[in-house]
Amino acid sequence: MTNEPQNVTVQIKYKNFNETFVGQPEQVWLALNKFLNEFVPSFEIANQLTLNVDIHKLAKDCEGIIAFSKEGANLMIPRSKLTDNETLILWLLANRLGKELHVLKSDAVSREELQTRLGKDSKITGTRLGELVKSEIAVRSDDETFRITSFGIMQAQKEILPRVKTKILQG
Repeated sequence: MTNEPQNVTVQIKYKNFNETFVGQPEQVWLALNKFLNEFVPSFEIANQLTLNVDIHKLAKDCEGIIAFSKEGANLMIPRSKLTDNETLILWLLANRLGKELHVLKSDAVSREELQTRLGKDSKITGTRLGELVKSEIAVRSDDETFRITSFGIMQAQKEILPRVKTKILQG
């Protein structure tokens, strides 16, 4: 029996990241510490810069504005109190929330459905949707359906929903 230390193996797995350290205990310890000192701050910075949608907070923020029935998503605010863009954003948001809550099968909404919900002609609807796509609030897919982006959700939570709630309170 030798007094020589045995090699150790340390493997770190996180999401798509995988790193393995093999060697003498002291070498692995030093390599692991160096790795963590370099990786953790980068991970924390990346985490802070990533748009993550908190579905529970979003649902809470939408109380009194969006509701779901067996027929689908509903806006609880009279159309007359909303701008065209607010209306479109809320419908896209409602469909995303409905999909995330497993109440709706898809978060994609056709241009025709959005036009009906908006109550405007095709040209106005197309112009407003184009504005939302250009400002990265929404994306248009190849099949001409629209979805709200993560950035759009954050903007809705920061600007649109508070403004709509103010309109509700003002009667």
